[in-house]
Amino acid sequence: MDTTVKPSGKNGSMKYIIAVVLIAAIGGSLFGYDQGVVSGALSFFSVHFKMTQAEIGFVSGVLALGAMLGCLIAGWMSDHAGRKPVMITAGALFTLSSLLLALSPSVSYLVAGRILSGIAIGMASTIVPLYISEVAPARIRGTLVSANQLAFAIGMTTVYIVNALIANLNISSWNIQFGWRFMFGSGVVPAIIFFVLTPFIPESPRFLFKRGKSDKALKILTRMNGEATAEEESKAIQDQLHHENKGLIRELFKPGVRFALLIALLAAAFQQLTGTIAVGYYAPIIFQKTGIGTNASLIETIGIGVVKIIFVAIFMVYIDKLGRKKLLTWGAFLMAAALLALALIFSVGKFNMLMNILIMVGVLAHTAFYELSWGGGAWVIISEVFPTSIRGRAQSLSSLTMFLASYFVSQGFPMMLNGIGATWTFVIFAGFCLIMMWFAARVLPETNGKTLEQIQSDFTHKNAKQVTVTKEGVTK
Repeated sequence: MDTTVKPSGKNGSMKYIIAVVLIAAIGGSLFGYDQGVVSGALSFFSVHFKMTQAEIGFVSGVLALGAMLGCLIAGWMSDHAGRKPVMITAGALFTLSSLLLALSPSVSYLVAGRILSGIAIGMASTIVPLYISEVAPARIRGTLVSANQLAFAIGMTTVYIVNALIANLNISSWNIQFGWRFMFGSGVVPAIIFFVLTPFIPESPRFLFKRGKSDKALKILTRMNGEATAEEESKAIQDQLHHENKGLIRELFKPGVRFALLIALLAAAFQQLTGTIAVGYYAPIIFQKTGIGTNASLIETIGIGVVKIIFVAIFMVYIDKLGRKKLLTWGAFLMAAALLALALIFSVGKFNMLMNILIMVGVLAHTAFYELSWGGGAWVIISEVFPTSIRGRAQSLSSLTMFLASYFVSQGFPMMLNGIGATWTFVIFAGFCLIMMWFAARVLPETNGKTLEQIQSDFTHKNAKQVTVTKEGVTK
C-alpha cells in the first residue's frame, strides 16, 4: 500500500508528517528499549551464568560493537537502496535479537544476541534521524528530529517498568533462572510493531530526487508541505544535487564538507562523554553502592526514565525557538555541575538516607540537563550538516563514532568505578562536559531555521576554504 500519492491541500498535511515521524521514531524507542533492558537483567543473568566482572563488562559493551557494524551497513545501504529498506531490516533484526537473548543457553549466545541487537540499533540510530530530517519542514526540523530522542526515552522507561515488574513479582531465585529471559523477550512486541508499520511510510523525497524519481518525490513533498513550498523546495534540492558529485566517499574530505564532518564527529563523541551512558547502563549498580537492594534500585531507575521523557519534551519545545548553540552550551555547563556535585557526595563515603536522596537528585539532575541539550541536540546537528549525495555514509560515520565512544565508556566505567572510585570517575566526566561547553559556544555553527540545502550551501560554497569559526559560530 502506497500512502505517498494521495492528494493534499495547498498547505500540506501536518497530521501526515507527524504520523510518518512517529512511525519512524519507533526505531528510536527500540534503541532505548534494548539499551535499558540490560540494566535490569544484568544482576540476574550474571548470577545465572556465574559471570566474571570482565564478562559482565563485555556483554554490556559488546552492543556498541554490533552497533558500529550496523552503522556502516546503514550508511551504504541507505545511499544505494533507500532509507526505508534500512528501517525495515532493522525491525527484523530487533525481533530476532530479542528472541535470541531470551532463549540464550550460554554466555556465548548472550554475546551473539547483543551483537545482533547492536547491528539493529546501529542501523536504526543512523537512519531514523536522517530520515526525519529529510522529511521535516525546516521551521520545525529540530523538534521532529528530537522525536527520535523522545521515543528513545519512552522505550527506555517502558523497559525499566517491565524490568521492575518482573523483578518484584517473583522471588530472586526465579528471576535468576527465568526473569531476565522475560525482560529480554519483551522487546519482541515493539520490534514487530516497527517492522509491520515501516513499509507504510514514504521514501525520503531527497533520496528519490537523488535517484531521478522527481515526480514521486514532488508528490511526497506536496502532501507534506503544500504545493508552493514543495515546488520551491524541489528546485532547491535539485539545484543542490546538480552541484554535488555522485556521492563518492572522497567528497567527505573536501573543504567545507570536511569541516561539517569534523563538527558531526565531535558532536557524536561528546554526546557519549557526558557520562550518560555510564549512568544509564549502570544506574542500578550506582544505587546499590548506596546500600539499597537490587529490586528497589530497579524501581528508582524508572525515575530516570520519567525525567528523560519530561525533559526531552521540553527540549522539543525550545530547540527551534532558542537554537542549537544556546541549549548545548548551557546543557554542558549544567551537566558538569551535576557531575561535580555527585563527585562531592561520593567523596563523603557515608550512605545514610540523606546521602541516598542527594545521589538520586544528582543522577536525575544530570539526566535532565542531558536531555535538555546533548541527548537530542547531537542527533539534530549530525542529521543537518551533510550533502544529500553522501548523507547516508556521512551519518553512518558519525553514528559509528558515537558507538565507538559508547563502547569505551561502557567498558571503562565499571573498571573506573572499581579502580579510582566514583568520585574521580565523575570528576573526569565533568571535565569532558566543560570542554563540550567551549565547543558549543565557540565552534558549533547555528543551523536553526535553515533548510538542509541552505546549511549545505553554507558548508560547501565555492568559497568554503574561507569559512572561519568565531564565537558566533561559522562565518565567511
